[in-house]
Amino acid sequence: MAAGGGGSCDPLAPAGVPCAFSPDRQAYFALASTDGHLRVWETANNRLHQEYVPSAHLSGTCTCLAWAPARLQAKESHQRKKRKSEAVGTSDQIDLLALGTAVGSILLYSTVKGELHSKLISGGHDNRINCVQWHEDSGCLYSCSDDKYIVEWNVQTCKVKCKWKGDNSSVTSLCISPDGKMLLSAGRTIKLWVLETKEVYRHFTGHATPVSSLMFTTIRPPNESQPFDGITGLYFLSGAVHDRLLNVWQVRSENKEKSAVMSFTVTDEPVYIDLTLSENKEEPVKLAVVCRDGQVHLFEHILNGHCKKPLTSNCTIQITTPGKGKKSTPKPIPILAAGFCPDKMSLLLVYGSWFQPTIERVALNSKETHMCLVRDISNCWAPKVETAITKVRTPVMNSEAKVLVPGIPGHHAAIRPPQKEVETKRKLGGNEVSIEERLGAMDIDTKEEKDDLLQTNSFPVLLTQGLESNDFEMLNKVLQTRNLNLIKKTVLRIPLHAVIPLLQELTKRLQGHPNSAVLMVQWLKCVLTVHASYLSTLPDLVHQLGTLYQLMESRVKTFQKLSHLHGKLILLITQVTASEKTKGMTSPGQKAKLVYEEESSEEESDDEVADKDSDDDWDEDEEQKESEKDEDIDEENEEEDEDAEEKEENGEDRDGASEKELNGDSDLDPENESEEE
Repeated sequence: MAAGGGGSCDPLAPAGVPCAFSPDRQAYFALASTDGHLRVWETANNRLHQEYVPSAHLSGTCTCLAWAPARLQAKESHQRKKRKSEAVGTSDQIDLLALGTAVGSILLYSTVKGELHSKLISGGHDNRINCVQWHEDSGCLYSCSDDKYIVEWNVQTCKVKCKWKGDNSSVTSLCISPDGKMLLSAGRTIKLWVLETKEVYRHFTGHATPVSSLMFTTIRPPNESQPFDGITGLYFLSGAVHDRLLNVWQVRSENKEKSAVMSFTVTDEPVYIDLTLSENKEEPVKLAVVCRDGQVHLFEHILNGHCKKPLTSNCTIQITTPGKGKKSTPKPIPILAAGFCPDKMSLLLVYGSWFQPTIERVALNSKETHMCLVRDISNCWAPKVETAITKVRTPVMNSEAKVLVPGIPGHHAAIRPPQKEVETKRKLGGNEVSIEERLGAMDIDTKEEKDDLLQTNSFPVLLTQGLESNDFEMLNKVLQTRNLNLIKKTVLRIPLHAVIPLLQELTKRLQGHPNSAVLMVQWLKCVLTVHASYLSTLPDLVHQLGTLYQLMESRVKTFQKLSHLHGKLILLITQVTASEKTKGMTSPGQKAKLVYEEESSEEESDDEVADKDSDDDWDEDEEQKESEKDEDIDEENEEEDEDAEEKEENGEDRDGASEKELNGDSDLDPENESEEE
């Protein structure tokens, strides 16, 4: 029996995650989920056996995996003696699991030790690894990648044994022949290589899309009367991405026939394939194909030459949830993988979720063409608490204990300088009194004196003394100030010989806690701006400021990315708030609870009513306006006649009045007329 996985298919597919059963009676089932975790499950009791998280599980996710093969025990005694030394060197490879990653490295994980065994990276691939295959006899590992190369690895030395170009495009799948002397590789076309010479033995047409799986289906040719060279007459199977046909090819002696001899049709793209090898021409090949739609198709066919029509499955297996109640409908449960048991009469099914799969053994019935299994996995979707293993331990602390974190401004824990052994030039005699005892006799407290010294306001003096004596208390008192004006004055007044030691002290503190680094940047800015002329005269300035420059470059390296992220987050937040505001607004279809109408609205409504009057009303208004104008003109004429009579009484000349009337003087205002009078 040979186990194969559909790990090389589209990684975005939910059922296309790399997985495989262990060759030792299928005791374990390994899968690498999309979150980069490798989980090994026990098939007997459906329990999580091990979980491994690679260091680069997010950037270098697992793309394929393969168990190291179990040793072939049925060999002649002289062959075992001949390869005894070789078997001893590779006897510990049975528990190894090879993991190909998206960055081109191969991880060898030991299931016995539960840790990473070794890593194959030097001289290998520089792109995504699509398939890994173990050699059963030599213990070597073969891998193919998107970089178009095939690599043969020596697992003992973790070095490349041989590397050659496999195709003009990506090589997506590999398979080793039953005798171990040939290697099948496929991109879109399929090639058969001689492992000893690394030369192409046969070409096959292949598929229109990248091949995702390759495996031999027979170990003996159908015609046993002719001599067998180990490869001629054997059949092998191939499946491709987004292809619902599985093609069967036969290795022939002539190189003219390059097309498939038969094909199997399935309902969707195959993501996991397992089969039982046919050891003679009368034994049929049993094939289990897991499709992307979550179904399993079982085939049983004797390979005996060409078949024009695609063969359909003998049995289809589906799993659904029970429909609880009349209204609820059953939902399909996806089958993730399927493998034949050693008795070839039962099947191991893996279904459900990748994070908590369910493994069940199902007996096969040759009479049924469709099997629908009803399973309730509502309690299996959440991972069990028992499997959550953490190495973080919380220390047991007393409630009265106080934890002080060094480097944070504002904490009052005394920072003691490292004690240095000072060798005295002369030894104190028995009669001599120490300085501490003398000060004690003088009733002078040294600690109070030191505290009084630190209370001085002369920051330049304190900074210079602290740099010379390396006194942390003095340096903390000066450097932890937040007054920018005080910082600038202190930097202006320090002597020039203290500039370089100050820069070195600032560099040392910049590497510490980020909170202290914020203060140190202000000091650094003042020092570089105030003493720029002095620093430019130093010949070894580059060497002295090299550490500072590298530190600043490493800090600013991710600033641009963080700025882009900050901008995107602000944009998302504004969009979310805007959408929430729009959701909070009342829809126009709702009726208002209170309507308030102002007086202006009534006037406007009256105007609107007036606008709708007939044309007769408009004519009447115009006639009234004209009559009013005529009355005004008559009144003005009467006033003019009265003025003329008054002028005649006063003895004015009528001829002059008539001339004034002709010249238009009669239109003058009454006020002007009174002035003339």
